[in-house]
Amino acid sequence: MAFDNVCKILAEKYPTDFARWLLPDEPRKIEVLKTELSIEPIRADSVTFLQTENRILHLEFQTSAKSETPIPLRMLDYFVRLVRQYDVPITQVVIFLQETSNEIAFTEEYVNEMTNHRYQVVRMWEQDSTLFLDNPALLPLAPLTQTYSPQGLLSQVAQSIAKISDRDTRQNIAAYTEILAGLRFEKDFIRQLLSEDIMQESVIYQDILQKGEQQGEQKEALRFCMFLLNERFGEIDSSIIERVQVLNLEKLEALGRALLRISSIADLFSWLDQQKSN
Repeated sequence: MAFDNVCKILAEKYPTDFARWLLPDEPRKIEVLKTELSIEPIRADSVTFLQTENRILHLEFQTSAKSETPIPLRMLDYFVRLVRQYDVPITQVVIFLQETSNEIAFTEEYVNEMTNHRYQVVRMWEQDSTLFLDNPALLPLAPLTQTYSPQGLLSQVAQSIAKISDRDTRQNIAAYTEILAGLRFEKDFIRQLLSEDIMQESVIYQDILQKGEQQGEQKEALRFCMFLLNERFGEIDSSIIERVQVLNLEKLEALGRALLRISSIADLFSWLDQQKSN
């Protein structure tokens, strides 16, 4: 989702500001931690790891409470991997962006009969807007914060954006804000307050939209290929499914065409093997 991706971009672009918000102690040094932890079956699109001098801050941004792998189990899984690899204290925070009454947004632990693992939960609709309005790095999240007048809040956000002196920063922050505000406001109202021209000029905004479109096309292509495979061969072995799932959009489209000619599982394996060498 574009919403989750915007938050990930913000956290990695402004790691110190996010650490100041979510950690009790001021970090002296912080960097974005690029890890190899994002392996299946855990979806990692909206995950960010920030490493301070003596701690790792694991951020998980959630638009929806629904998840293929339950969120509490996912947090436990990441915790174990991080401790095993880095052996430092870990602070884990799940940030729910859109207001919900789903109990998972109010759950702060994974529990079964053998294990109890706790993590933090931030519900944006309960956060004081003042902190976000005064900080350009957090400003795009401000429309999601607590308020008795959502429209008045968005007007304040627009005023704060207008005060950003650097033109490129102002454009990008406005673009991030427009996208996240879409979780709460109608598009027409957002654009009354946030200049559409600023949005469209932003390179970041265009990049986010393009990536979103590409991800949508890839999901559709994968769904279509799986339909063709099931129609042609019936139940498909999991090893084939795994190999098809990692194909990019171009190769998925090529597979869709190839399935018009492929008549056996052996031919399918040959085609997939050929893609490895290309």
